[in-house]
Amino acid sequence: MTMVATSEEAVQEGAAVRRRSSKTFWLLAPGMIWMIAFLVLPMLMMVYVSFWTQTTFKIEPTLTLQSWITFLTSPTYLGALWTTIRIWLLVLLSTLIVGYPAALFVGLLIKNKTLQTVLLVLCVIPFWTSFLIRVLAWRPMLGTEGAINMILMKLGIVQQPIEVLLFSELSVIIGMTQIYCVFMVGPIAFMMGRIDVSVIEAAQDLGAGFWRIFRTIILPLSMPGVVVGAIFVSVMVLGEFATSAALSGRKVNLLGNIIVTQVGSLKWAFAAVAGVVLTIIMGAVVAALLKVVDLRKEL
Repeated sequence: MTMVATSEEAVQEGAAVRRRSSKTFWLLAPGMIWMIAFLVLPMLMMVYVSFWTQTTFKIEPTLTLQSWITFLTSPTYLGALWTTIRIWLLVLLSTLIVGYPAALFVGLLIKNKTLQTVLLVLCVIPFWTSFLIRVLAWRPMLGTEGAINMILMKLGIVQQPIEVLLFSELSVIIGMTQIYCVFMVGPIAFMMGRIDVSVIEAAQDLGAGFWRIFRTIILPLSMPGVVVGAIFVSVMVLGEFATSAALSGRKVNLLGNIIVTQVGSLKWAFAAVAGVVLTIIMGAVVAALLKVVDLRKEL
């Protein structure tokens, strides 16, 4: 009798496992189809096309390494690669410097949840306008006759307009920092809001100063937000091309600009090579950032 009951329980448990597996499959199926159709297959196609034979007027599906050799030996392409990495690092640092104090204020120092929400909404108000308008709006601000130069000259801080503010690498960094800073503020503010204030109060009662509390409590507990924000900013900045084209006067050439130019010239193989290199860099950056904090444990 006991053996029969055990057998029935095993059958019922097996049926329950099959039902759960079936539900899991149907829940995951749309996402998996979407990822395969619009991420995996295009990436495989991009890698394949990067080995096609590219001539001036046509491209053939004859496999060759020539496009890769041209890319890896060309000072123009390697210069664009280095410029992309340098600007990504500078923008990542600047968004962290600007965004972390703002997130600390909103997420930890503001106690009123309604006011926290209002301040976070204020951060995303610029996103109510189009991306291109936000980029081009920096031109009248940074030009030699722009608002910033006029204010500096009125205050007597400078005697001549600062020309490096526009059509330079600095203008690209300023524009990208303003556009992408909110993606750093949001995740950090979210993690700040999860910090138990009683832990900070206990540290204060024990005589710890602000910097010690920040170094030993606030910074470690906010690191998952920093990593998530850094991933958002990194992926978007590494793939950028519009801000560079609009604010640098095409003086700053990023890998994204190389891809756009090559596609415009119908040089699909060179564009595919640049795309594969950019994808590899993005993957390496995301993997390195995920090594800093185990997000599955922290979030």
